[in-house]
Amino acid sequence: MLDREKGIYQNRERGVYTFSLEHGYGKAPAEFVPCGQSSMGKMKLILDFGDSYFVDAFLKQTGFDKVIDEIGYGNPDTLKAMLAYYVLCSMANCHAADWFEGSYARILYPKANLTSQRISDFLAAIGDEYSYREFFKAYLKFVFHTVDNIAETGVLIDSTGLPNDVHFPLTAINNHNGTISNEVRLIYVTQQDTGMPIYFRYCPGNVVDTTTLTRTMAELKESGINTKFAILDAGYYTDDNIRELYKSQVSFITRLRENRTLYKELVAQHLPGIEDPKNFVSYNGRYVYVTCVPCELVDGYKGYAYICLDIERKSMETHKLFQRAKDHKLSDKEVYEKMQDQGIFVLIASRRIAKPKILPTYYMRQQIEQIFDIGKNYADMLPIRVQNEDTFRGHLLLTFMATVVCKQVQDKLLQTTFNPISMFLNLRNHKCKVYDRAVITQEAFKKANDCYKLFKINCPVRIPIK
Repeated sequence: MLDREKGIYQNRERGVYTFSLEHGYGKAPAEFVPCGQSSMGKMKLILDFGDSYFVDAFLKQTGFDKVIDEIGYGNPDTLKAMLAYYVLCSMANCHAADWFEGSYARILYPKANLTSQRISDFLAAIGDEYSYREFFKAYLKFVFHTVDNIAETGVLIDSTGLPNDVHFPLTAINNHNGTISNEVRLIYVTQQDTGMPIYFRYCPGNVVDTTTLTRTMAELKESGINTKFAILDAGYYTDDNIRELYKSQVSFITRLRENRTLYKELVAQHLPGIEDPKNFVSYNGRYVYVTCVPCELVDGYKGYAYICLDIERKSMETHKLFQRAKDHKLSDKEVYEKMQDQGIFVLIASRRIAKPKILPTYYMRQQIEQIFDIGKNYADMLPIRVQNEDTFRGHLLLTFMATVVCKQVQDKLLQTTFNPISMFLNLRNHKCKVYDRAVITQEAFKKANDCYKLFKINCPVRIPIK
């Protein structure tokens, strides 16, 4: 028996649970922390200070802590401690309690309950649809500052696979660009101007990208986001999706895949003579010939095609072709025919864009690829270590929040020698001593001080324990 008055018990079969004759078995309340759960053996008196202190101070400085509170989870300390764990560690959740014992997070969030069973209950609780909607309602105001600014914006939409072997309905076999895996598809939406993630959704791994765009746009609209401009991955290009974008009055840019009939017609008709000075543009150290022609994308809907010849890419692909020709004993005619396709790609836009601006505009989609990199490398998006869809939803929401924090931190670090991982490692080496009434921070070395100064975070000498 853990708490007689509240009827909270624990055994090997059920873990921590409630029981009463009137209501039977149930889950322990989120705010319940078993006596002594935070003391695993002898209490550590010297803790890792800088990293968890920084995350807490950064959340308050940016105002993101208030967004997190809108989720309404019964134990806010557990929520914030787990967010810090996702930002700072890439280990499985079963190690969260060990991390907590040696971290200043133990002092920051004294009511946090990071036992394995309670983490599963926590993830399931924040993964319900109500928590999702309350979070995004507050988060969109946080990103856009006012409700009016949310109304119309440019977005980037892309998906990534989350490989896993968890046995639940979302895991399915996916063939993505020839790579076959068991996975869940995760769709992220980022704002065009800032690169900040603003929404996410997921679907089974065997659902192809082309079928998800309409529903993603519909969910955005119901969340208050009227998309006025979208930059899309080539996988979203279908006749139905193009019609829907036009009907919704959403301007767009995307790449046209080589297997489309329109691609072959455009290249055959407009590639000859493309190497002309008037078509020569530069972008980020690359030099490309670009010609723009009006075309009919689908019946009744006209747009613009940009046939592009990347000089450096053509050189690299041609070099590889020559090596392959020798190994596979290709004839001169075969080599010549294959050379005609080297370095070519076609972009499609619903409205005309100046040739020097088309490449910078399209390659803004790299921002969303960077968001996926942040989520997978810094925010514990992978590997997936949950057992059912309820906890999976909570895991995705927590990784989304951690990705937001890491994205904000990374943007600030761009002009420095640090990345989020190296910065947090240096801050972790800043220790503190725990006394009965206060925490005394130790002297911070130069790298930790540089991180505090960069983010204008003051490190106190003495912090009272409440």
